[in-house]
Amino acid sequence: MDRLLRALFGSFVRAGNLRVTTRDGTTFTVGDGTGQPAAMRFTTRQAELGLLLDPELRLGEAYMDGEIIIEHGSIADALAILLGQEHSSSLPAWANPWRLGRLLARRMHQFNPRWRARRNVAHHYDLNTQLYGYFLDSDRQYSCAYFERPGQSLDDAQLAKKRHLAAKLLLDAQRSVLDIGCGWGGLALYLAEFCDARVTGITLSEQQHAFARARLTERSALAGQIDFRLQDYRDVREKFDRIVSVGMFEHVGVGFYAAFCRKCHALLKSDGVMLLHSICRSEGPNVTNPWIAKYIFPGGYIPALSEVLPFVEWSGFLVTDIEILRLHYAETLKAWRERFLAHREEVEQMYDARFVRMWEFYLAASEMAFRKQALMVFQLQLTKKQGIVPMTRDYIARSEERLRQIERAARAPLRLAGE
Repeated sequence: MDRLLRALFGSFVRAGNLRVTTRDGTTFTVGDGTGQPAAMRFTTRQAELGLLLDPELRLGEAYMDGEIIIEHGSIADALAILLGQEHSSSLPAWANPWRLGRLLARRMHQFNPRWRARRNVAHHYDLNTQLYGYFLDSDRQYSCAYFERPGQSLDDAQLAKKRHLAAKLLLDAQRSVLDIGCGWGGLALYLAEFCDARVTGITLSEQQHAFARARLTERSALAGQIDFRLQDYRDVREKFDRIVSVGMFEHVGVGFYAAFCRKCHALLKSDGVMLLHSICRSEGPNVTNPWIAKYIFPGGYIPALSEVLPFVEWSGFLVTDIEILRLHYAETLKAWRERFLAHREEVEQMYDARFVRMWEFYLAASEMAFRKQALMVFQLQLTKKQGIVPMTRDYIARSEERLRQIERAARAPLRLAGE
């Protein structure tokens, strides 16, 4: 077994500095000695065998079960080495049948009718509400932030993301907006407060829905402008001036892309604008990582643009703008991971140590997939006819600056007469 592990790691890790200790105490180092070093130790024979047979699934399972211990550095450091190899998407030849089987079954795993979509959402988003409060920004934005400058705080970058989305939506007063996958309500509240929009936010998460409604109760001045619903996008009937969807498309499933695009086209008014924000992969269609699918996002899938655009076109939309955000999500996930680990004792009391390791692995692996591999985020701006969006993109910067001024005015302290 030790020889097989040495052969596996030696053939895979050619750059970096990773020390591996087997269950029997054999130690070897792989890589070229460059970069941040990391060291890991196997504690069970089962973990070693699992990694040899099905590394995509068993690496994460072994870490969350305590069968792999990081002795130097962190799991993020180890994953930076493993996912930073030029050939890191390649599997050992004997593991390829697992990948082929998952590729053949991906339509089944992404079959998300209403009942299954609700169950999948509950698995991840209906966890203890306080969990998300430990690591998200104050507005609970659970999607890629928009870092306008190095060193920008997470809260400021998430505010910049909302501002960027609003600018692309070309909002003026009293526009009706459908927010598909509204989460805890932050974007809807922003659009209502700073853009004077009338927003309908829909989610399948009972916890998110209750939290968003509670926030709206506290913001009574916006009560007449926002309607938060526990509703599937397929059941919406009204038409809207604008549609926005941020971080929800990853849960739709390949088999439902046509239905999603047709429904959005039907819900958007003839002079409307839609903005679709989603994680994407640049290397073409693939399968969901089996560990992520089993433990974090059942039914989820990160699409390639080549899988999305045909359905966008066939539904009748015009693509008016495509923007790719590259390392923004890596920085977002780094901030989430650091905040999460700062509260690991509270999370362990809320759940257990295994849950903490599972989420640490999820955040670290996701960060390194964006930082070292081919994951990124796309924002598609869509209309139903020409002439709705300005011919040049400079309107985005102008709109953002106008929104900044409105935000500053809203934050300015009140002054008494004579001050």
